[in-house]
Amino acid sequence: MELYRSFIFVPGNRENMLERAKSFKADVIMVDLEDSVPPREKVTARDMAKDWVPALRREGQRVMVRVNSLDTGLTLSELETLVSPDLYGISLGKVESKWNIRDVDRMLQAIEPLAGVEPGSTKVVAWAETASALVDAKEIAVSSKRVIALAFGAEDFTNNMGIERSDAGDEVQVPRSLVPVAARAANVASLDSPFVAFQDPEALRADAQKARQMGFTGKHAIHPAQLDIINEVFSPAPDEVAYARRIVDAWDNAESEGRGSLALDGRMVDVPVVKRAQNLLAFADAIEAQRG
Repeated sequence: MELYRSFIFVPGNRENMLERAKSFKADVIMVDLEDSVPPREKVTARDMAKDWVPALRREGQRVMVRVNSLDTGLTLSELETLVSPDLYGISLGKVESKWNIRDVDRMLQAIEPLAGVEPGSTKVVAWAETASALVDAKEIAVSSKRVIALAFGAEDFTNNMGIERSDAGDEVQVPRSLVPVAARAANVASLDSPFVAFQDPEALRADAQKARQMGFTGKHAIHPAQLDIINEVFSPAPDEVAYARRIVDAWDNAESEGRGSLALDGRMVDVPVVKRAQNLLAFADAIEAQRG
């Protein structure tokens, strides 16, 4: 089971930050060529990322690159420069429809054999951050087998809608909640928008807990200090793991006795409850394997 709890952006033109990223405790290091890089630095960031992707991979990091959106005209050159066996995948912002993903899929199909990469293995995270993308979110998620996650971008979404972004976030409550639903329907991960107040850990925790309750499976970070909280919130708590083990053990005993349901702590346990417990235990095992 792959872990997609925490993705941290690292500016592709900041060598000091890329060096620090070697020790970041994120599930994915996201070298950013898009929003955190000024226009005059785009080519420099692309070329720097070419060296840093393998360097980070050698440190045991799983590395993706957020490329510039298709409307910039930079995407193809970035993919040609960066696709390699060390690159886990790319993140594509400002996706408007499934056709954007299919265009990138075709680019990758042409580039991968030349880069010594197994065809189809370069993953894609698609950003749903426009009205068009929210309406077609499931179609985007299923448009290519490369897509591993949908990501919600609150800042770009409010800009696209022409509305103000507030600290409370009431204006993005509905679109934000649609992304994990579409992702679940497509059987891919869902990644919440970054929390920009990186010096407020309790507010981050509350925001991440709200995202998890909505159904998000992970969240983006913009500062390494956010990673511990994000990883904790999007991981099962020890009491959740213990209870899931009790459910699975009780179910195994019931099955051995020919029973198809049981009661545990005054609650009915049936197949959906057991499947949820089994999935949680598999997730917990994957986390332990990563720590090991």
